[in-house]
Amino acid sequence: MVINIPPQVNRAIEILCSGGHSAYVVGGAVRNIIMDIPVNDWDITTSALPSETLELFKDYRTIETGIKHGTVTVIIDGMSLEITTYRIEYGYTDNRHPDKVDFTDKVEDDLSRRDFTVNAIAYSPINSFVDPFGGCKDIEEKIIRCVGNPDKRFGEDALRILRALRFASVLGFEIDCETSKSIHKSMHLLKNISVERIFVELSKLLCGINAAEILHEYKDVIFCILPELEPMDNCVQNHERHIYDVWGHTVAAVKAIPPDPILRFAMLLHDSGKPHCKTTDQGGTDHFYSHGKISKNIAFEILSRLKTSNKFRDTVCNLVEYHDFLPDKISKKTYKKYITRLGLETVEKLFLIREADISAQNPVFYDEAAKQNKIGKKILQDIIEDNSCIKISDLAVDGKKLANIGISPSPAMGKIMETLLDEVMDEKLPNDESALIERAKQLAGL
Repeated sequence: MVINIPPQVNRAIEILCSGGHSAYVVGGAVRNIIMDIPVNDWDITTSALPSETLELFKDYRTIETGIKHGTVTVIIDGMSLEITTYRIEYGYTDNRHPDKVDFTDKVEDDLSRRDFTVNAIAYSPINSFVDPFGGCKDIEEKIIRCVGNPDKRFGEDALRILRALRFASVLGFEIDCETSKSIHKSMHLLKNISVERIFVELSKLLCGINAAEILHEYKDVIFCILPELEPMDNCVQNHERHIYDVWGHTVAAVKAIPPDPILRFAMLLHDSGKPHCKTTDQGGTDHFYSHGKISKNIAFEILSRLKTSNKFRDTVCNLVEYHDFLPDKISKKTYKKYITRLGLETVEKLFLIREADISAQNPVFYDEAAKQNKIGKKILQDIIEDNSCIKISDLAVDGKKLANIGISPSPAMGKIMETLLDEVMDEKLPNDESALIERAKQLAGL
């Protein structure tokens, strides 16, 4: 099998080989090529020592990215290539990084330290494939398997636990039995991994084609990193609209929504508050009053701990808080206030949230709920097409015009503008300059 690689990568390998060294494309790039998936990053591994790599590429721009561990970045015709010396690693005191790195001249040694067989394949246009651990076969059979002893691999780098789940989710692969057992056994090591790395892997996992299967089979791992979600498991919903417990419903809802990180996190967290507000009436029906606000608070704590951006966190929290809105019962006035408070994009996302939510409930009620969603979308579309006044910048007056009538720029002016917007949206006041000026004067006591 001959594969096509970019000319810059070919050139780098040629330069290394011309210096008497061996060199291969390695890792995810090889895996993706075999699977006919686009490659974003090209990594090269070589027998050349870092100093020798720098000398061979002295006519190119180089960056000593991680030269201590053998990595040099070389830029060829605008493409950045990480070139790393074959290495052997020893000791992982922090369950994340090697305590010691030795260089070697055998590519097989380098491949033996890698995480999974599908990532432990090397390719060279000169020497073809080097696949000592059966990675090509595992790709063909769609299996995620650790290289060597899985307990050792996860002990070296606990992030590999989440990477295994992420690869299985994104690629649609199964995790082999021994690797799976080790994941369940080693998950406590994730406490040593930075929250930022956990968030990145979890985001990718949630957006994978097999996300639901992973959330079911490895819920103990999810609860290990997000303990706030564990009460959802086996929290029964004895209600005509539900056919799953809270966790089962959540997993089905995650699967039902488009694979966007904000949407998938919103569905993962939207019912997290239910176990904390569950009540059962005399007829035996369960209720979860105010669970949207409780879920929002839990979502805020989780996403703050994971150090997401404020925008990401706040958008998810808004979707969680308002996920149970009744689209056909909301007036144009209320939709306008939703848009003002949440933004149009978030309000539009609420319909996706609700569609996923009802898809994960009792199918008997789906048509009714879908009809309600359709009515709500029509109301929102009418607002958009009418160019309705939904934010302060839509008002027929601005701060400069208010300053001209004697209202100085100040917090008081801001409150007056907010009142004008509220009254225009409530249709108590026309969005007309003269009418707004008169009302502003009244509010300012002029």
